[in-house]
Amino acid sequence: MTTILGTGAMGTALAETLLDARLPAVVWNRDPRRAQPLTGRGAIVADTVEKAITGDGPVVVCLFDHRSVHDVLDPVAAALTGRAVLNLTTTTPAESRELAAWAAGHGIAYLDGAILAVPAMIGGPGSAIFYAGAEAVFAEHRDLLDRWGESTFFGADAGLAALYDMAMLTGMYTMVAGFLHGAAMLAAEGVPAAEFARRQAPFLAAMTGSFAGYAATVDAGNYAGGGQSLRFTEAALAALLRASTGQGVSTEVLQPVHDLVRRQLTAGHGDLDTARIFEELRTTR
Repeated sequence: MTTILGTGAMGTALAETLLDARLPAVVWNRDPRRAQPLTGRGAIVADTVEKAITGDGPVVVCLFDHRSVHDVLDPVAAALTGRAVLNLTTTTPAESRELAAWAAGHGIAYLDGAILAVPAMIGGPGSAIFYAGAEAVFAEHRDLLDRWGESTFFGADAGLAALYDMAMLTGMYTMVAGFLHGAAMLAAEGVPAAEFARRQAPFLAAMTGSFAGYAATVDAGNYAGGGQSLRFTEAALAALLRASTGQGVSTEVLQPVHDLVRRQLTAGHGDLDTARIFEELRTTR
């Protein structure tokens, strides 16, 4: 029987997917009122973490943050010795590695997971979850994991799933910010955001086709090819900044990108491919 600790929106979706498949589940939530509706779906609601983990099945943790995981699991660490713990809480790579080390110190088999889906997608098309850590846990419970979404295992380094997740979310959030910036520009002329979305979505989808070219340039480390130059990109961004200001829109989204490109020009790289900003980004580590 699977135990799920945390029944927020995502934890509830994970539990419901199992219950809909008539698979037994024990659930717990700090606020028991959040877990109670799952009883009508067939879940066993435990009023303490200690009671929730009394079985021998995998323990799935889907909480608010890294600190929450420790707050919930530290008091029951001894009871989890020899058990499989799957953490689906959003954590940074360093936090995932710390949890893996903590688990190893208590004899817990630890698998870290990163969910690339919203709750409504769990168990349906497009849902994907990345995993890293204990391969034995991934293999043993693969049937369970695949019910939630497409499962991908990245290896023994428990931080890799979180790292991929963070990298992909970076692209998502900057894309959303860019969309909202554009919507604000058009809103100044009375254009509804829905009208802009109808045109922007296919354009952005088409632009993702350029990722492979940027990736090839970055991996080769050769920025002297025939791609769009940093000089051209700087001019385009400068025009976007002027247009934004003209529409009464803040430049907070675009300004850092322009500044990054501008520094490349100052360093004498203006004729090189725009992909060269990769080199400046990674030197911050």
